[in-house]
Amino acid sequence: QVQLVESGGRLVQAGGSLRLSCILSGGTFSHHSLAWFRQAPGKEREFVAASSWYDSKTSYTDSVKDRFTISKDDARSTVYLQMNVLQTEDTATYYCAAESGGSYYYTSPLSYTYWGQGTQVTVSS
Repeated sequence: QVQLVESGGRLVQAGGSLRLSCILSGGTFSHHSLAWFRQAPGKEREFVAASSWYDSKTSYTDSVKDRFTISKDDARSTVYLQMNVLQTEDTATYYCAAESGGSYYYTSPLSYTYWGQGTQVTVSS
């Protein structure tokens, strides 16, 4: 059974940077497409970024383009989300998601079978 464990969330000032990590276990890392979603209180879970398993192509939601970068380290079975120029609107619980096969254009939460427990990112003004 695939398990995902996120880490790296914390309180950070606006304009700062943060890197989230997510380790996949119980499955073949390189065979899974990976994504980050986030959910703010009272809001629906929204897509942030994704990376395909077969060619590492990536996609981002418009609000984070040029600020966030998703990357993978196959040797460490880890996917990262580098977040720069953080804004208060980025405050949310961030979730890592994985799907066997899949693609970078999977942007719906319904497209992912495996989820982490979430890590809290709070951006103060």
